[in-house]
Amino acid sequence: MSTNTRKTAAKQPKRASRADGAATRLHLLNIAGQVFAERGFADATSKEICERAGTPMASVNYHFGSREALYEAALVEAHRQIVGLDELEALIAGLSDPREKLRAVLSRFVGLSTSASTPWGFMVMLREVLSPSASIPALIEKAVRPKATFILGLIGEVLGLNPKAPAVQRAVMFAVLPCVAMMVAPKQMQASLLPAVVKDKDALAEDFVRFVTAGLDALAIAYRSDNRR
Repeated sequence: MSTNTRKTAAKQPKRASRADGAATRLHLLNIAGQVFAERGFADATSKEICERAGTPMASVNYHFGSREALYEAALVEAHRQIVGLDELEALIAGLSDPREKLRAVLSRFVGLSTSASTPWGFMVMLREVLSPSASIPALIEKAVRPKATFILGLIGEVLGLNPKAPAVQRAVMFAVLPCVAMMVAPKQMQASLLPAVVKDKDALAEDFVRFVTAGLDALAIAYRSDNRR
């Protein structure tokens, strides 16, 4: 066996080990997300997570450093499960009209609020909203801010204003927060009180887009001749 062949053979187990480690880390993250969704951060223990994952007790510390760091990673993943930045960027790929871009994004947001699928990320985020943890700053920087920047840029385009303008920031709240409210509202309550909404999801998305764009049109007109931004 040549020297190069021996070196290649020696490296193969290390590559396999790294792959196994990455798979174990991902598995732990997924199980932890389910446990955090069921119990919340305060009541979820590393012991239960490892037992349900079928991994050694030291796995949480080995792969994440601490239970707190595992929860932080689960929060970031939860936000990605709801909607990822790569997904948002894909929605507007090939579109040049800012309004069409906004339509695609808002329709997706409304679709999320009416989806029957509920990955563990939804419950983890809901628990975090109701009882914020010390991981909020990390969640903002790693998951929320990049998507907020994306949405600010998009609505800034529609309004013809700098994305950093106060008017754009307010417009993002008007456009996005109703979607968040629809996401967290119990599906049973929606079906009982507003049955027409549940029956025609496409009409809900279309009317919501009309509602938001009409409001943005009014803001654009108001700020064209107004020095306030």
